Amino acid sequence: MTTTGVSADATVDEFADTLRGTVLQPGEDGYDEARTVWNATVDERPALVVRCAGTADVIAAVRFATEHDYPISVKGGGHNIAGRGVADDALTIDLSPMDAVRVDPAARTARVEPGVLLNELDHETQAFGLATPVGFNSTTGVAGLTLGGGFGWLSRRHGMTVDNLVSADVVTEDGDLVHASETENEDLFWGLRGGGGNFGVVTSFEFALHEVGPTVLSGPIVHPFEDTAAVLSEYRDLAADAPDEAAVWFVIRHAPPLPFIPEEWHGRKVLILAAFYAGGMEEGERALRPFRDIGDPIADAVGPHPYAGWQQALDGLAPAGKRNYWKSHNFVELTDGMIDNFVEYGETIPSEGTEIACAQLGGAINDVPVDATAYPHRDAEFTMNLHTQWEDPERDEECIAWAREMHETMTPHATGGVYANFVPEEVGDSQAAYRENYDRLVEVKNAWDPENVFRLNHNVEPTV
Repeated sequence: MTTTGVSADATVDEFADTLRGTVLQPGEDGYDEARTVWNATVDERPALVVRCAGTADVIAAVRFATEHDYPISVKGGGHNIAGRGVADDALTIDLSPMDAVRVDPAARTARVEPGVLLNELDHETQAFGLATPVGFNSTTGVAGLTLGGGFGWLSRRHGMTVDNLVSADVVTEDGDLVHASETENEDLFWGLRGGGGNFGVVTSFEFALHEVGPTVLSGPIVHPFEDTAAVLSEYRDLAADAPDEAAVWFVIRHAPPLPFIPEEWHGRKVLILAAFYAGGMEEGERALRPFRDIGDPIADAVGPHPYAGWQQALDGLAPAGKRNYWKSHNFVELTDGMIDNFVEYGETIPSEGTEIACAQLGGAINDVPVDATAYPHRDAEFTMNLHTQWEDPERDEECIAWAREMHETMTPHATGGVYANFVPEEVGDSQAAYRENYDRLVEVKNAWDPENVFRLNHNVEPTV
């Protein structure tokens, strides 16, 4: 094997002998599986994949990569839309074997390793009736979600994932392990909360937990697509006055073949209101009833569900191995013009797997000052994700063009910011992702990674 700075297999073998985990090279068993990520449009071939068994392996991998001039990519759950967990000719630090969760029910905290998926975290915390706000596809990795900000069904009540981060252990560019919190390496801790993987490899996250479930009021309300304009007009007024415990999102897509949807509607375009309440059942019934009373729905499956089950309810709509491209905007309101655009582009959705999804934000998220964390989007009341999904590579151009066209049409209504975890391109959009916090992120980058060792991300470029 010949790679940048390394001329013999013996060098890699010597490195591998120092690890508790394993090193995979092209052609070896397990290599193709290790380099595969959720988005099938990503087909990168790292020079090495280091499957880390613990923090010592991460330290060794960072030092080996910098010594031999490998670019470093970091893979947690492999769910990043831009596929930044892997890269051609890089040394990929694969954190997926590091999947331990330790819950302290008395302190209401959880220590989480970086290979943990959302469903694994929920499984452990829900054993004690606890949870922290995380995302809405349970196969997502905790690490990447958190470093980009992290939002989900609990966020209007309990804030972003980063708002619940208590501390983190980080391997820095020189292979040192440091601890970051509100009282230790405060600048690094600030940058980790929304600044992506720019500053090092996090080997442990500590989260605050809240009483949640184990049963919550949640479920979808399905309307004919033809009623979209009327339903959304009522929805926006109700959403503006909804309590923080309530989160009601909407999705335009082809109806999946789910048992609560009448069979004659399967495969037809629909508008779905996805409703959730982070509180008691009686209060939830009162809060969600006005949303359930809108129009004449095809189906209403709102009811008591296990919180962990609701967290997994959307997984089947975004399975691994499909081709994906996303475009996203943040909004402070829903206007008539926006609703008209949702209807117009809903008519031309290019595939059965594609959806126009809009999550309700606000609440506790926006109670946090913009400069309190690196995550800056404290003005957004909604975030739109054009989740374009298809299978045939020959349709790449068509599907991507549809998403870009709708995104451009929605631009005049948007804040100019974008959620970092929704950015599909390998480069670009860093200013939009980090907005007014970008300059401070550069200062943190200058202090912690002045050589830009950790650059395969939505990069903040150092200036020193």
